[in-house]
Order: sequence, then C-alpha cells, then structure tokens
Amino acid sequence: MDGIGVNFLSELVGTAMLIILGGGVVAAVSLTKSKGFGAGFLMVTIGWGFAVFAGVTVSYSSGGQLNPAVSLALALLGKITVGEMFLYWIAQLIGAVIGAVIVWLAYKLHFDEEPDPAAKLGVFSTGPAIRSYGWNLVTEVIGTFVLVFVVLAFTNGGTPKELGAVPVAFLVIAIGVSLGGPTGYAINPARDLGPRLAHAFLPIKGKGSSDWSYAWVPVVGPLIGGALAAGASTFLLPIVS
Repeated sequence: MDGIGVNFLSELVGTAMLIILGGGVVAAVSLTKSKGFGAGFLMVTIGWGFAVFAGVTVSYSSGGQLNPAVSLALALLGKITVGEMFLYWIAQLIGAVIGAVIVWLAYKLHFDEEPDPAAKLGVFSTGPAIRSYGWNLVTEVIGTFVLVFVVLAFTNGGTPKELGAVPVAFLVIAIGVSLGGPTGYAINPARDLGPRLAHAFLPIKGKGSSDWSYAWVPVVGPLIGGALAAGASTFLLPIVS
C-alpha cells in the first residue's frame, strides 16, 4: 500500500476509535439501563478526551488529524494538498460511521430498552441546549477555533511527537468543560455527521428523528473555526517548519 493509502487507512481507523470511545461514554452515561447512567457531563468530557488520545495514537501515520476542520487548516497552510484533504475527509467520515455502528452493537440491548428517542440520538450526534442556529454556529466556530489554533501552536512549536496525543486530549477536555455547554461541542464535522448518518440508517428501536435541521451547524461551524484558526496562526503564532 502506498503512502496516501496508509494515511487514508490511518485516518479511518483513528476516527473509528475516536467514535467508539467517545460515543461509548455518551451511551454509558445517557442510556438508562447502563451501569454508567447519570455519571454526568464531566464524565462525558473526560471520556471524549481519552477517546481523542486513543484515536490520535493509533493514527500516527497520518498525523492523527481525525477532524475535517484540522485537515482544512493544514491544507490552507500548505502542509497537505487539497487532494489529500478531501481523501482524509472521506476517511474520517467513513471511520466515524463505522465507529458509531460499533457503539450501537455494544449497547444494542440498552438502546432497545431506552424509552427516550432524544437520549438515543444524543449518543450519535450533538444538539443544542437552547436552539438558536446562529448562536449555536457561533459556539461551534469558537470551540473549533480554540481546538485548531492550539493544536497548530504545539505541533509547530517543537512538541515532541510522542507527546502529541496527550496535549490534544487535555485540550478537548478543556474545551468540553468550558465551551461544551451550549451545543455539546462537536468541534468536528465527521464526529457529528458520520454518527448522525449511522443513526438514520441503523434499525434502532424507537429512535425518532435524526434532527437533520440542525445537522449543518456542527459541520459548517467547525469548518469556519478551522479556517479562521489557520489564518490567525500565520501572524499570531511563531510557526516553525
């Protein structure tokens, strides 16, 4: 397999791992028959942080992007080609769908027992605490800007490669506990769209709507945030090649 093929597979596997563990912690906390039910939002943010650590670690070949907003920023900065960006986007989306399906398989009986359709959808995708598409978009832009800007800072500032996954994990937890309240902090188009697609096609008992009217927010917002972070990094960060 050539280099781009290896990187494609790396992004797919890494994103699948991200969703298996990230979606899994949401299922554990949200589904009423789960032993982790009611553990709270803090547990979710910690779980997503460790999910990012695992996903980045297993996708070291491609740099552990796992996020179309990160890939977009790297393309805008000339660190990957536009063609590579689109291939990574496809891999990330496929990986996210696969990861969501695996979460459903792990919690199949719990999904069957869960009476609340919103709780089921929440395992797969984000949703706003107060629905206001414009303000929800602003929240996702800000959260993703912070994510991508800080990632660009430490990856270009000489952080040892073996520590790469550790700061990203802590960063995701920090974003979750500080900026995650309004929208559930998708901060990643693939993380939301892929599992939402899985929710739509999986035979989940009593699942209800996939809330497609909101689905554009966690896609467009992170892409804007990633692009803004790339632009800001060129004059606000001491970029090192």
